[in-house]
Amino acid sequence: MKDLIYHFINQQKLAVVSTVNSENKPEAALVGIAVSEKFEIIFDTVTTSRKYSNILQNPKVALVIGWDNETTVQYEGEAVVLGDDAGAQGLKEIYFEAYPDGRERAETWPGLVHIKVTPKWLRYSNFNEPVVIEEMVF
Repeated sequence: MKDLIYHFINQQKLAVVSTVNSENKPEAALVGIAVSEKFEIIFDTVTTSRKYSNILQNPKVALVIGWDNETTVQYEGEAVVLGDDAGAQGLKEIYFEAYPDGRERAETWPGLVHIKVTPKWLRYSNFNEPVVIEEMVF
């Protein structure tokens, strides 16, 4: 089942990420995603975005990945801003494979950063026949 869930996420290009602002109010944004084999989600954003500020103050985030054909992944995890170390570069390369134009954005957009979300819990739901619902705790 892990392989099925990984391949499902890997086929998705977009997700909705939810963060909480300093007033404990939820905020959501659509982001382009890539996924590592460890189920880490990688996306980019700019340092002027609400999600960036929210992640700095509270790294707990939730994502919804996929919604076509009644199949989705609910995902909860912790987000960090990636630095320039070797591990971060490897994750950025995963993102650049999914979004080749991301490399140019990283070089030219002021304040662009990459975020890694480490999974804590996810639920894969496919409501087609036969219905499949699987949870993973990390």
